[in-house]
Amino acid sequence: MTDAIYLSDAYLKRFDAEVVAVTPRGVFLDRTAFYPSGGGQPSDHGALALADGKTVQVTDVQKTAEGILHVLEPGAQLTKGARAVGEIDWPRRYAHMRYHTALHILSGVVYRQIGSCITGNQITAERARMDFSMGGFDRALAEGLIGKMNDVIREHHPVTVRSLPRAEAAKDPSLVRVAQELMPDVETVRLIDIEGFDVQADGGTHVANTSEVGVARLEKIENKGARNKRLYLVLDAPT
Repeated sequence: MTDAIYLSDAYLKRFDAEVVAVTPRGVFLDRTAFYPSGGGQPSDHGALALADGKTVQVTDVQKTAEGILHVLEPGAQLTKGARAVGEIDWPRRYAHMRYHTALHILSGVVYRQIGSCITGNQITAERARMDFSMGGFDRALAEGLIGKMNDVIREHHPVTVRSLPRAEAAKDPSLVRVAQELMPDVETVRLIDIEGFDVQADGGTHVANTSEVGVARLEKIENKGARNKRLYLVLDAPT
């Protein structure tokens, strides 16, 4: 299995690794800082610099039963045992981190104000959306949620990572905001702690302080069913 460095250090941009397996779909490394797509967060992109001076592009990253698969540009040829230096497309990754933390803040606001669970979410480098299970929903309510989000962002809460055994985490329903069918089957639950505000189970990458998120703006809302409501937001740069 691949040592997933991104789980403990979301700010690592470059890392040394060894190719441990080569498949027609891509390569497996002994360790990686590339985030594989999951939980609404897209995979990282970037490159692997090889000892012979060549560089190959990483175009997708996927979590598989064998480990974390790095999909490479067409025609790339690597061999088992080759050493490589991985480099993350940092602007893309950092945008994902900002949006992911923003959605956690939004989820915390919604949970406190409405008690709603998350039914889906999607992050890109330009915007993010979140789906909620609730009844009445209009733009005025959505603007109010975004306003409370920005209040939390301006409070400069540290964002840290810790973990709990699944059985212990299950005793506190506030830790798991997604619908049960979206919760991964894991023995240890990784928690994202926005200190003094909110704690949620999550496997993605996040900024270290809410001040890095920037200023959230409501883009639009949609009704996706009787109780499924969707909110899109965009982030301006931190000031």
